[in-house]
Amino acid sequence: MTPSTPGLRARREAVLGPAYRLFYTDPIEIVRGEGAWLWDADGRRYLDGYNNVASVGHANPVVVEAISRQASVLNTHTRYLHAGLVEYAERLTALMPAALDTVMFTCTGSEANDLALRLVSEATGRTGVIVTRTAYHGVTAAIAAISPSLGMGVGEHVRVVDPPRRAQSQDGARFAAEVAAAATELASAGHPVAALIVDTVLSSDGLIPEPVGFLAEAARAVRAAGGVFIADEVQAGFGRTGHLWGFDRHGVEPDAVTLGKPMGNGHPLAGVVIRRDLAEPMASRTRYFNTFGGNPVSSAAGQAVLDVIEREGLVARAGERGAHLLDGLRAGAGNAAGVVDVRGVGLYAAVELDSGERAGRVVDRMRAAGVLIAATGPGGRILKIRPPLIIDVDQVELLVGTLVECLGG
Repeated sequence: MTPSTPGLRARREAVLGPAYRLFYTDPIEIVRGEGAWLWDADGRRYLDGYNNVASVGHANPVVVEAISRQASVLNTHTRYLHAGLVEYAERLTALMPAALDTVMFTCTGSEANDLALRLVSEATGRTGVIVTRTAYHGVTAAIAAISPSLGMGVGEHVRVVDPPRRAQSQDGARFAAEVAAAATELASAGHPVAALIVDTVLSSDGLIPEPVGFLAEAARAVRAAGGVFIADEVQAGFGRTGHLWGFDRHGVEPDAVTLGKPMGNGHPLAGVVIRRDLAEPMASRTRYFNTFGGNPVSSAAGQAVLDVIEREGLVARAGERGAHLLDGLRAGAGNAAGVVDVRGVGLYAAVELDSGERAGRVVDRMRAAGVLIAATGPGGRILKIRPPLIIDVDQVELLVGTLVECLGG
């Protein structure tokens, strides 16, 4: 640890809000990144097995050049015509189901989810929301109220349902039945359901990719009750699952999709892609303006990310590297002490342990060994592994080997 690190931590705690959190018992001062690697202030290199924000690699030269080029020419708000904004929106809608033909840009996934709920509430005249048991959808007041993983409870207009826990198809039917029951309960309480919103890989519920198709059943259930289905793709989107969108695996067409995190590869960029008929009611009552959402530099960053994903075949690569990762984890860690389950989809894997305490120890051991991961899910028991999409085979094997060693320590 460089001598400056303890002092930096103290300075941070003195000036930043106390609700901020740091990773690891012994926090790291990160000063540089490249590809799948990060470097600390001492020059030590770490394999990034966690950060899905820089999904096409830290300091990706294509993205960096696009941001720099546009920033050197113009950056302003969206009340002027700008071709870059329109071109980016056209590219996004071309990658979505045909009915999702309208884009509204924000800067963060929290804002995107907030805006999506506002749009569908205006369109349906309803306020009720259904979410999963330990969902996380963001930090605005409206979205914190539908994010039970924050530990603050949920709003009276919100009902939680248990996510699927098994790969059997009947658990998808059980999930859909719980959605229908929650909608009925909301109506009885005076909050008719406006939306079911689900992170399409159920990240904060502990990463639950199965059974394939369960989201389609749930979407039918909420629509039958008069609501809509919002696919939160802030974590799953842009190729993470080996599909461009997490909802693709489930054979479902959402009514709205929210985007964020990897969208700008670290540049703050997010948005909502939605059916125009759901966007029009709010527009008839008020205007929408986001000073920085979709600005020229953000649009350039977003287009560059799409360019890299397409040119390097990163969606297919996520599927291939992810299969290698999951096979390695199951073979090496599946029978380790304290391991309850190993699961995953694409380059998003979870190793469920028997306690949050054990998970915390493993995360710290991995950090000490030079590989960065985190923990999530109920009780913080689930190791969360989601490396950049550009990770290579040797790096996958390093990640797996280090984790197997740390589980046995």
